[in-house]
Amino acid sequence: MRATRVRRLRPLVQLATFLLFLWLAFRPTQAGILPADLFFWADPLAGLFGMLAARTLLVPFLFGSLAALAGALLLGRAWCGWLCPLGTLLDWTRPPGSRARREDPTPNLRRIKYVLLTLIALSALLGSLTFLVLDPISLVYRTATMVAWPAFNALVFGAESSAYTVPFLRGLVDALEGNLRGSFLPASLPLYEQSVLILLILASVVALNSIRERFWCRYLCPLGALLGLVSKWALVRRIVGESCTECMRCSKACPMGTIDSARHFESDPGECTMCLECVPECSRLGQHFAARIQPAVWRPYDPSRRQFIASAGAALVLVGVLNSEPASAREGEYLLRPPGARTPGFLARCIRCGICLRVCPTSGLQPSLAEVGWAGLWTPVLVPRLGYCDFSCNVCGQNCPTGAIPRLPLEEKRLTVIGQAYIDRNRCIPWADGTNCIVCEEMCPVPDKAIVLDEADEIGSDGEMVRVKRPRVVRERCIGCGICENRCPLNGSAAIRVYVPTDLGTAG
Repeated sequence: MRATRVRRLRPLVQLATFLLFLWLAFRPTQAGILPADLFFWADPLAGLFGMLAARTLLVPFLFGSLAALAGALLLGRAWCGWLCPLGTLLDWTRPPGSRARREDPTPNLRRIKYVLLTLIALSALLGSLTFLVLDPISLVYRTATMVAWPAFNALVFGAESSAYTVPFLRGLVDALEGNLRGSFLPASLPLYEQSVLILLILASVVALNSIRERFWCRYLCPLGALLGLVSKWALVRRIVGESCTECMRCSKACPMGTIDSARHFESDPGECTMCLECVPECSRLGQHFAARIQPAVWRPYDPSRRQFIASAGAALVLVGVLNSEPASAREGEYLLRPPGARTPGFLARCIRCGICLRVCPTSGLQPSLAEVGWAGLWTPVLVPRLGYCDFSCNVCGQNCPTGAIPRLPLEEKRLTVIGQAYIDRNRCIPWADGTNCIVCEEMCPVPDKAIVLDEADEIGSDGEMVRVKRPRVVRERCIGCGICENRCPLNGSAAIRVYVPTDLGTAG
């Protein structure tokens, strides 16, 4: 098939891949032929370094990573140009003026992505995955599931609320709710504390397109750096023919700015994304794509021994700083992890993909920020005031791609202690005001009830003796699911809060 015909397929492949990515991210249940973490399987940055940090073998990640690297050996960085959802998004949001600024201000800027790759690799070797937040698949997945999906749901809810005020539209709204809510749309609106920050990060990546086309892919993407190194030995690559007239049209068309006029308009296979934008600008005699066995020439911006040593030193310093945070920053009294995840190896296993946050039906799992220290950046924490750990749900463990959250059977999960509830008697309505409130006892899902009511006689505000039911936590029964804290009717902080017992283990 001629390159011109192949080029016409690229927009269709990009669209189909992006829609598949969104479907896996947004589908209402995680049961299906294709797993939710399919794109992470094909992400060697997350797969290889995730296994390295955890010191474990994950078969889907291993085969997916090897397949992606084999693809790079065959077709170079075609993953970046054809399949990567972030690359597709950058192509779709390309400002018109960026086409006129395709030359690098300085080629040395391309070194940055190799520095970041070295930092991630050496940090993983030391058991830290903090810098994996720079993985492009995670970046897009977090934004899609924690910003776009909640915003879409909020818009649908707002539109339905407005339409319901019109009497003849109520039947239609009820029908839509009955058919979509719980099957396609979530039963409750997902809420995330850091949605604005996550949106700003992706918006910044997109905004960099206005400086140079595919700025992220050229200069910053650590996954692109990994695939680029392998692509130096790519079999299929762009070849410049002897009849090249040096018209520079191919150079002006290249979105990665990798066609070098100083090298007879050759392109670096470690930077070429096989987008084929140069194809219609030149005849087949001037350039073509063919097999070549020998490795590509090493460019000045490619990793050097000095750069590796400097990056290794930076990795040691940064990982040391992250691990030197006080224990109070990493093991706070409210630091609740998903069921079974409070183990010493949790931080080394969690690749910050955000899948557990997406599948949590109550939005109780939230991406952490400073509350667990920078070593645990964007790892999942349970925030009961936003959402509780459903007693009949174990989907976070069932969908965790690395086992950072163990795949517990439902019966075992129901017995797994996350924390323990404590009652603040100065805020609790029955204790502080002498007025009955039994919400926490009613909501407790434990069969034997971890919250019981003790009756006591008190003098009411009218001077009469009244009998008040005061809640009390039975420690040995409480699993810390947080529904009591979530449903406490007080404004602000709940009168009953879930704490982490000192004997429950470390945070990560």
